[in-house]
Amino acid sequence: MKKVVVTDKAPAAIGPYSQGVWAGSFLFLSGQIPLDPVKGALVGTTAAEQAEQVFRNIEGALESQGLTFGNVVKATVFAKNMEDFGAINEVYATRFSAEPPARSFVEVARLPKDVLVEIEVIAYRP
Repeated sequence: MKKVVVTDKAPAAIGPYSQGVWAGSFLFLSGQIPLDPVKGALVGTTAAEQAEQVFRNIEGALESQGLTFGNVVKATVFAKNMEDFGAINEVYATRFSAEPPARSFVEVARLPKDVLVEIEVIAYRP
């Protein structure tokens, strides 16, 4: 079973992709950047501020599907600068304190809209 996710609790797709896709019991959420889902404007100037908005967007997408951060089994963090690892990690830890998911954290040359951080997650519904 494949089902496309459409929600106003996270920013609309800014290209030819879905906000998320269910594949059986797994939800694959597209990478979230720090866009306000209502205004469409970028939020934050620091990596920590941007990570906060990214996690609000992820939370909205998860909640729209009846899930929480506890359902996340894998996260991939894309950062413009590895120097921001600590700041992003502090925000990340507030969402995944107990039994955190598997994770990759990579530095990239550039992100959409020149943001500092983008995060994608995979969640599982038993």
